[in-house]
Amino acid sequence: MNTSLDSAVADIKRHMKERAPEIAIILGSGLSDFAQNVEDPLVVPYQELAGFPQSGVAGHVGNLVLGELCGRKVACLQGRWHAYEGHALADIATPIRALQQVGCHTLVSTCAAGSLRENMPPGSLMMLTDHINWTGLSPLVGANDERLGPRFTDMSQAYDHKLQALLSQAAAAEDLTLHQGVYLWCLGPSFETPAEIRAFGVLGADAVGMSTVPETLVARHCGMRVAAVAVITNYAAGMQSGLSHEQTLAGAAEAAPRLTRLLPNFLSRL
Repeated sequence: MNTSLDSAVADIKRHMKERAPEIAIILGSGLSDFAQNVEDPLVVPYQELAGFPQSGVAGHVGNLVLGELCGRKVACLQGRWHAYEGHALADIATPIRALQQVGCHTLVSTCAAGSLRENMPPGSLMMLTDHINWTGLSPLVGANDERLGPRFTDMSQAYDHKLQALLSQAAAAEDLTLHQGVYLWCLGPSFETPAEIRAFGVLGADAVGMSTVPETLVARHCGMRVAAVAVITNYAAGMQSGLSHEQTLAGAAEAAPRLTRLLPNFLSRL
């Protein structure tokens, strides 16, 4: 096991004491406030955790929040890391692997995304049923440590079918519309062109974004189950005039109350 991962695991264990988490939750752009729902929270800034890169994007606070939510012990990542920031994908892998090493068997990932469907407007929630890795990049490239996971990872069920069913049940119980679709990962940081969006639609994408897939690859490699929900913050290029990160944050803020209803109900069903 590599030194960076060993150090990250040691730092988390030192902080968590009896708070060994079961479920890791990644809070994407503009969604960090969800961690305020965690009971008896222990907030640890990323800079106090070895192997946790600093996030430099607005809307990503940069804390690990340990505590309980709906009777489950959780570790909320207030902010994620993006390849477009210059982070090596191998570095993005370390926090996910460290959380798995200290007890997390499930990863719940949230993100902001642009919609390719007219019937899925800004403010909507979309459960990921699959993804397209348009970048061709992977945090699993390089020497493989068999103690972490297999050399070749099966991605035929990247997003766990049983967890998808529980998300659907939670949405129905909360009277929320939960769209389903395929997420396409672009490198960024530039937004996509209208021509690219048209091509992605032909490929079968329903939403597009600049994150999520790397963490899913790492989590599946080390045996974690994954569920993911995209907050639709805008229509993709060519479907509306102009795109900006400020728009992304505003869209996330609009949809956040729906996510705050969905996730606790979902967690209570695990």
